[in-house]
Amino acid sequence: MKAAVLFEARSPLQIEEVMVSKPGPREVLIRTAAVGVCRSDLHFVDGAFPHPVPTVPGHEAAGVIEAVGSDVAHLKPGDHVITFFTVFCGSCEMCVTGRPSLCIDPSTRRPADAEPRLSLADGRPLAPFLNLSAFAEMMLVHENACVAISKEMPLDRAALLGCAVITGAGAVFNDSRVRPGESVAVIGAGGIGLAAINAAKIAGAGAILAIDPMPEKRELALKLGATQALDPSSETIVKDVLKLTNGGVHYAIEAVGRSNTAELAWNILRRGGTATILGMIAPGNNVSLPGPTFLTGRKIQGSLLGSTRFPIDMPRLVQMYLDGLLDLDTMVAERIRLEDVNDALEKLRQGHSVRSVIEFA
Repeated sequence: MKAAVLFEARSPLQIEEVMVSKPGPREVLIRTAAVGVCRSDLHFVDGAFPHPVPTVPGHEAAGVIEAVGSDVAHLKPGDHVITFFTVFCGSCEMCVTGRPSLCIDPSTRRPADAEPRLSLADGRPLAPFLNLSAFAEMMLVHENACVAISKEMPLDRAALLGCAVITGAGAVFNDSRVRPGESVAVIGAGGIGLAAINAAKIAGAGAILAIDPMPEKRELALKLGATQALDPSSETIVKDVLKLTNGGVHYAIEAVGRSNTAELAWNILRRGGTATILGMIAPGNNVSLPGPTFLTGRKIQGSLLGSTRFPIDMPRLVQMYLDGLLDLDTMVAERIRLEDVNDALEKLRQGHSVRSVIEFA
């Protein structure tokens, strides 16, 4: 099969012929239909987060089950599925306490002495990328790295649910548990931020503030449910938010991954408010919060994939789209071929694109 391979950080991906193993116990082979090009991929491609190479990036995908290995319980060939990179075992402490997005149990991975799931044509093994390696015509994954969905759902939009949407929407529904009338500020109006804005609208939030430096993204945010859109480069951004929300927002959601935006999320909270940090703040960076502000009862928390319970939340989000509540169509900036992946990554570097979606024939 064809796949986009990263041989070295800070270098372009190369389209290569890649060999894929047969499904082993509890594994499924998926023919990839679509995969989003996410900023998280860019962090690894550009070396901000180290990763073993060579590898096939990509982690926001949907496709159709081609084959299943032994002991697969809930999936069959022909099923339409969404993948997710935090594969869960179902039996560790994180899983049984309702936090499957935090599972790191090694039982979901192939043993070190087993044949690699993916390898180059010359036999060199490819390091697994976030359990998926989705920039490829096929994915070989553990059965708990995907969930079957309605076949009515368009797979090019279903792919977005696997990272951007589940993260942004999960931050609203699971981490913040926004109630009708409460105020929400979302910092960063990329794929994750727009999903959070849309989810806040669905949750019935009152004021929904979108904070992003790009005018075109602020316009998209207003289309997806923001009541106001602000430029964070304003010297009075904190004062502006506090004035607009009568003392600060109930919930601030950071979807950028920088120290200063995480600090901004904290500073625009009202007393007792909660900041949720979704962005990937690179190693070596810290967040500084004034000590006395903890006396205001504010809270700050991290989140991975919106603290999602995948088998439950994914089908619900699919139904929200089919019912016309969740707007995924607006989030897709362009549909491209696998060969155009480097161009899509460059657009992410420039900050102008929302989501480029790779479609496979």
